[in-house]
Amino acid sequence: MTANNRNILSVSRLNAEVRLCLEKNIGIVWLTGEISNFTAATSGHWYLSLKDNQSQVKCAMFRGNNRRVMFKPKNGDQVLVRARVSMYEPRGDYQLILESMQPEGDGRLQQAFEQRKQALAAEGLFAQSAKQALPDQPKRVGIITSKTGAALHDILNVLKRRDPSLPVVIYPTLVQGQEAAVAIAQAIGRANARNECDVLIVGRGGGSLEDLWCFNEEIVARTIAASQIPIVSAVGHEVDVTIADFVADVRAPTPSAAAELVSRDLSYRLQQYQQREQALKNAIGTLLYRQQRALTQHEHRLSHQHPRRRLQQQSQHIDELQRRMHQALTKQFSRYSSQLNTLDTRLQRMTPDRRIQQHQAQLAQYHQRLTHAMDSHLSHAQQRLATLVATLDAVSPLATLSRGYSISRDSDGHIVTNINQLKEGDTLHTQLSNGDVTSVVQQRHLHQSPD
Repeated sequence: MTANNRNILSVSRLNAEVRLCLEKNIGIVWLTGEISNFTAATSGHWYLSLKDNQSQVKCAMFRGNNRRVMFKPKNGDQVLVRARVSMYEPRGDYQLILESMQPEGDGRLQQAFEQRKQALAAEGLFAQSAKQALPDQPKRVGIITSKTGAALHDILNVLKRRDPSLPVVIYPTLVQGQEAAVAIAQAIGRANARNECDVLIVGRGGGSLEDLWCFNEEIVARTIAASQIPIVSAVGHEVDVTIADFVADVRAPTPSAAAELVSRDLSYRLQQYQQREQALKNAIGTLLYRQQRALTQHEHRLSHQHPRRRLQQQSQHIDELQRRMHQALTKQFSRYSSQLNTLDTRLQRMTPDRRIQQHQAQLAQYHQRLTHAMDSHLSHAQQRLATLVATLDAVSPLATLSRGYSISRDSDGHIVTNINQLKEGDTLHTQLSNGDVTSVVQQRHLHQSPD
C-alpha cells in the first residue's frame, strides 16, 4: 500500500500539530504536585518536574511569570500551579508552561476564594443597585464581633470620641474557626429580628487568609445580602479583602474606620462625602472586576497568537543549546585530559625534553582554538537572539502605544476613527501603553479641512 504524498508529514510539522492540539483542546489546567529536578537557568527561566506517587511531568516557567512567585521553590516543595499544556517541539517533549505557583495550602484557599467570588458576583450579590444607603444620622449602632477582640475596643473608642451620646448594642459572636460562620450569620439574623439598630458593623481584627475565612463563607455572604439593616463590613486591615466586603452595603478598611463612617461628627458634610466616595469606590471596583475578567479572556486568546510565544520557544532552545554545548565542551576537555595523561606517561618513560615542549605548545594551541570557537559560537547565538528580540519588538503593537499613540473604542467595542461615530454622553474606552482610560464625551469639535 503506497502512502499519499499529501499525508506524509515532517517530524517538525507533526510536533507543531501536536502542540497546537494540546494547547487548543486542554488549555489552562490547575494541578498540585511535588517539585523535583528544579533548575534555574542563566536566562532567568525555571525548569522542573512535578510528580506524585505514580507519574511526573516536565515544566517550564519563564522569567516574566516566575518574577511574580513570592517564595523560592526547591526540590520537595508541594505546590499548586496554574499551567498551559504545551510541547517543546525541538525534542518532542510534552510539557507544562507554568503561569503561577503557590504553596499548596495557601493556593487552595485563594483558588476557593476566587471561585466563590465569581459565583456570587454572577448571582448579583455584589451589584451596587442591591446595596442600602447608610443612615445620615443613626440613632443606634449594632456591633457584631468578638466580645474579647481588639476590634470591639477600637470601635468603642472611636464612637466614644466622635459621638458619646450614640447608643451601641453589642451582638457578641465567634469570628474565627469552623463554627464562626454560622455564629456570625445567627448574630446578623438576631439583630434583624430585634430591629433595634439602624446600622450594623460586622467585622474583626486582622489575620491570615485562614483566620478570616469565616467571612468568605457563603452563609455569611447570603445573610449579609438578606439583611434589612444596612451593614458595614470591617474585616481585618486595609489590605485584607473578604467576600463579606463585596456583599456588604459599605466596606470599611478597618474596624476603626467603620466606626468613623457610622458615627456623627461636627463635619457632617465630610461624612456625606466619605459615603459617596465609598459608593464610587464600590462601583469602580465592580467595573474593574468585570474589566479584569474581560482582559483575562482577551489575554488568553492573545496568548495563542502573541509573538511572545515564539520568543519563549527560542529562549528555551537557546538554553538547550547552552546545555548541550557545556556537555560537549566537558567531553572534549575530558578527552584532551586523557590524551595529556597518555603523553605524560610516555614522557615519564622516555623523558625527551624537546617532545615535552612540542606537546605543551600543541596543547596550548588546542586550548586557544577551543576557547576561540566557544566564544565565537556563543557570540553568534547572542547576536541572533538580540536580532530576534529587536524584530519582535519592532512589529509589536505595544511599541506603537509606547510612542504616545492610543486606541479608542465606543461602548460596543468598535474602534473610533471619525468624530461622527460619537455623540455627547457616549462612553469612550481608550487604551494606552500601560492601561485603559474610560471617559464620557462632553463636547465634540469637528476640524474643518482647509479649502
